Amino acid sequence: MHQEFEPPEPLRDTIKCFWYDNRDFGGQKSTFQVVPDGYAEIIFYFGNLHHISDNGGLRPLPSPFLMGLLNQPAIFQTQNRLQIIGVRCFPWTVFDLLGLPSGKGGLHIFTHPIAALQPALDNLMAAGRIDEVIAHLKGYFLHTRSLIAIDSTLAKAGAAMREGNGMTPVSQVAAAAHATVRTLERKFKQSSGFTVKDVSGLMRFEQVRNQLWHNPESNLAGLAYELGYTDQAHLSREFKRYSGTTPAAFARNAKKRKQAVSNDFVAFVQA
Repeated sequence: MHQEFEPPEPLRDTIKCFWYDNRDFGGQKSTFQVVPDGYAEIIFYFGNLHHISDNGGLRPLPSPFLMGLLNQPAIFQTQNRLQIIGVRCFPWTVFDLLGLPSGKGGLHIFTHPIAALQPALDNLMAAGRIDEVIAHLKGYFLHTRSLIAIDSTLAKAGAAMREGNGMTPVSQVAAAAHATVRTLERKFKQSSGFTVKDVSGLMRFEQVRNQLWHNPESNLAGLAYELGYTDQAHLSREFKRYSGTTPAAFARNAKKRKQAVSNDFVAFVQA
């Protein structure tokens, strides 16, 4: 089960959506991967969850934790029932929203007052009151958002990037934000830990990933042209860089996997 919930209007400059996912992996330990996209996620979970590091080590995770921008899939291990509540944030706003210093690295474990929400959310989740969980989080972030100022330059730049699905050149993003390229890059790096080009590349990859998930038979040369890649080879290189696999292999896997999961369940793919 995967559900998404629109944020209230005052949160739409910082939060893309709230979402809920519920999966039963059975008694055996199972792994799944989170494929990169152009968002940062604040993750509350209910169940058992470990992160598998590049060297194969297992790291138990607190709830909540932050999944920042990824440049390759992140691998997790779980078993039995896993429920997740995600807060999908724009990468140039998430650190300000949490009052944390920005930084690279996909997985962020942090100490923060937001962790005090977990016991109340545990009780609501146990009772199956998902709408109340979402309402609780909306109330928390509405209060938090009222206490912070979002840089208008970043807000305009982010809107231009999202409108162009990552295809808008940095110079045009800067023009839309009424800033020089140098000023925009400095502010963007300070707020997200990444450059405009970094995030644009992830946004564009996300478009390819989603298209191949929903339509595995998509023509790659046509996709490359539509999404502003130099050619099909360029698309394939970028796709493999972020996903660890070729577009063709991802499409083949999508044909098998999408039959077992919701069409909206794109980011989590069981390994």
